Amino acid sequence: MPTNYLWQEAASFAARAHQHQFRKDGVTPYFAHPVRVAMTIAQVFGFDDEKVLAAALLHDTIEDTGADYDEILEQFGREVADYVAVMTKDMRLEESKREKAYFAQLAMGPWQGRLIKLADTYDNLHNAQHPATRKKQLGKVKHALAITARDARLAKARQALQELARKMAKRV
Repeated sequence: MPTNYLWQEAASFAARAHQHQFRKDGVTPYFAHPVRVAMTIAQVFGFDDEKVLAAALLHDTIEDTGADYDEILEQFGREVADYVAVMTKDMRLEESKREKAYFAQLAMGPWQGRLIKLADTYDNLHNAQHPATRKKQLGKVKHALAITARDARLAKARQALQELARKMAKRV
């Protein structure tokens, strides 16, 4: 009998939660994004922590689906739930306040949440098709780099994001 890994359970949960959702292009299934975020963490940034990979797969479930913190906690444990929670914007706030609160929350949260944010930003920038979208994403890169500047554990991830940002800035 094969062993069920936490990331596999998270992938199944996220795929079900994001069912029928699409990226802004209207064609790409939304679930491709959390998969790419997890793959970025593992393949580009070089982290293989199962809880981080599970949280990366789940990072948009509270914000964008009917899933809540308690459900993530029950199925995946406190660490994963806390990583997902730190990646979740408070949609009750107006947008200008929401973004400030979100980046403050990330800055104060566990470093693993900031690692996921770097991968999320990396994927969103890499996936930006239009110059205006790339420009907007490059602004978000600055915020992600600012909240991760003092953490040596994130140096490789920061470097990868900075390299991608340099390449994409030429295409704006």
